[in-house]
Amino acid sequence: MFVFKEDALKGRHILVTGATGGIGYEAAKAAVRSGAAVTITGRNEEKLEELSQACQEISSDAKVFVQQADLTSEEDRAKLVEAAVEENGTIDGLVNSAGIGGGGPVKDLSEEDLRKIMELNYTATVLLTQRVFENMREAEAGAVVNLSSLSGLRGTKGNSAYSASKFAITGFTQAFAHEAIEDKIRVNAVCPGFVDTSMGLNAIRKKGEREGRSFEEQMKVVEEGIPSGRITKAEEVANIIVFLLSDAAENVVGESVKISGGSVMR
Repeated sequence: MFVFKEDALKGRHILVTGATGGIGYEAAKAAVRSGAAVTITGRNEEKLEELSQACQEISSDAKVFVQQADLTSEEDRAKLVEAAVEENGTIDGLVNSAGIGGGGPVKDLSEEDLRKIMELNYTATVLLTQRVFENMREAEAGAVVNLSSLSGLRGTKGNSAYSASKFAITGFTQAFAHEAIEDKIRVNAVCPGFVDTSMGLNAIRKKGEREGRSFEEQMKVVEEGIPSGRITKAEEVANIIVFLLSDAAENVVGESVKISGGSVMR
């Protein structure tokens, strides 16, 4: 077994949700670099086509299938899985990267905000995984990687709605891992802190606003609180995702891998 094989995912079909976001975008590219056929999905069709082109630039014979979908729709989830299997065959790996930030202090939360965050970050993720799992079971092999967060391991001020949705993903990962491994399917999660994506930078900006700081001032505070001295790059999260999808992680089951630059050492 080679940990850093360039073709670690060769012959496999990886479905990446939230592929129009920073982490999902890089995860799809990393999967292509590792030899996988990929199905990419998200709501922004223009961004999906841009990603498809980026994957083709990585490898001229890259097999990339684009399927626009709203994962909160049962009809869209069903169409996504059916079309992905028809185009690229059995789904060998699922990257549940779709999600949104938002919320704020409890006193300011609306019922609509709570429902929207939980519906996409948790409920839609579970229901899509349920569909993909049925496809994986037929092959008695596969890997699921959920995108949780450091916010799914500990709460922080002004972050209750998002944090609750990511705690739910962490719990789902652990509970489902017990069930899925009976069919030789591994389930794990990645838990990054602040990532250099539009969503991550917006979270830093909003935190600064609540604390009366400019974006630059808040970024300085954030990075000074990280032992490595910087926030995480989306490519770094993508590399961990590919590792968890690969055979190099064949006995890694139900884990929540922190990517914190040393800020959470427990």
